[in-house]
Amino acid sequence: MSCEDVIDVKVPESQPKLVINASLNWFKGSDGKSQYIQLTLSAPYFNNSIPPATGATVTVTDSNNNIFTFTEEDNTGIYKTNNFIAVINGTYNLNILYKGELYTGTETLIPVSDIDYVEQKNNGGFSGEETEIKAYYQDPKNIENFYFFEFINTDTELLSLEVYDDEFNDGNEIFAFHSSEDLNTGNELIIRNYGVSKRFYNFMNILLQQSDDEAGDPFETQPASVRGNCINTTNPNNYPLGYFRASEVASFQYIVE
Repeated sequence: MSCEDVIDVKVPESQPKLVINASLNWFKGSDGKSQYIQLTLSAPYFNNSIPPATGATVTVTDSNNNIFTFTEEDNTGIYKTNNFIAVINGTYNLNILYKGELYTGTETLIPVSDIDYVEQKNNGGFSGEETEIKAYYQDPKNIENFYFFEFINTDTELLSLEVYDDEFNDGNEIFAFHSSEDLNTGNELIIRNYGVSKRFYNFMNILLQQSDDEAGDPFETQPASVRGNCINTTNPNNYPLGYFRASEVASFQYIVE
């Protein structure tokens, strides 16, 4: 026989913070005019829903003083524009006016290398039962580069994220690596390579370490709020979460063999 005790875990709650998901992505081969920015609010740990941040005024200004207004869609916290002008290495300034406070961020639209080809190995991992995917790309020589990769299984909707730099591979052909037991023959895998800044690389690297499924060492540092590149100029103590990023994107469609 066994018994079960129900434990009511009381998690401390704080005032909601603005969460900025502002990723301006210029996919190669597209005009890049259609972009969106999502604003939400932080919520208690056990909440089942994420509240949208509605009623904000959102604009992005480029280095030529073009102003792109992002209009909210049906009180969803998703703000869209259809006239964005994407320029490689162009500088963009984000301005968000929300509940009387101004949030700002600045980013450069970073170029990225194409994904040239993909290799597959079917007996990978410690168990020998994982499918390993290597996506190869050519790193530009004598330029410090940082990469953000997405591996999207469109059949299972599973998403894997990785970040890379070229510290030890400058100017060489290198690859992004993905391994999973959930890849099956015929699955469609969308692989995306984003050019990102060093600051975003460090930001995402910390987030990925905190969310690692294999974490659990009782002596490791506990997760904490990771500050992005946006600030609250009206009330600095009420800082936002999230990040403002601008990237060129290379995309590759692969059918698992």
